[in-house]
Amino acid sequence: MEAPAKARPPSRRRGRPRSFDRETALEKALLAFWEHGYEATSVADLTRVMDIGAPSLYAAFGDKQSLFDEVVRVYGVRYGSFADRALAEESTARAAVARMLREAASEYTDPARPHGCLVVHAATNCSTPEVEESLRVRRNANIAAIRSRIEADIATGALPSHVDAAALARHAGAMIQGMSQQARDGASREELEALAEIAMANWPRT
Repeated sequence: MEAPAKARPPSRRRGRPRSFDRETALEKALLAFWEHGYEATSVADLTRVMDIGAPSLYAAFGDKQSLFDEVVRVYGVRYGSFADRALAEESTARAAVARMLREAASEYTDPARPHGCLVVHAATNCSTPEVEESLRVRRNANIAAIRSRIEADIATGALPSHVDAAALARHAGAMIQGMSQQARDGASREELEALAEIAMANWPRT
């Protein structure tokens, strides 16, 4: 007579593997925030475009604000780095700003993506102080970087000593931010390039 088969111990259930690609979901969230802004993009909107449930969103990214913080960092590397590259690679502030404005005209009107700049547009009608402040800090940091290059050119004589570095840097920042909004309003690449040319025609010379 055979001995009765031993019952197998119940298997421990493993944690459910993540059923979505995190980078793909993050890119979809980035495009949603870019298109609609921070405040107007709800968690329901995010779960719909990312094609995940709310529990998965919170588990992978934290809350909406944490997700947005990550989106902004990714945007800065993937889409917004042209300004940093211009400042790092061009020999003068004038050349850097000219390149920055030309590339902004191209980047902000790319038909494959939402128009304008996420860091500018996402702050529209934003009523979350922490988000508003973080975006303001980023915009001001860009202006400070331009000012630093202008001051370096004044020191070497590439720009006249009477140039107001702070005002000139803010002018460049205002141009970039204004181009972002005009791109949102339907301005073409060619129209923004013409605007950039006028801005640089007023740039001080030695």
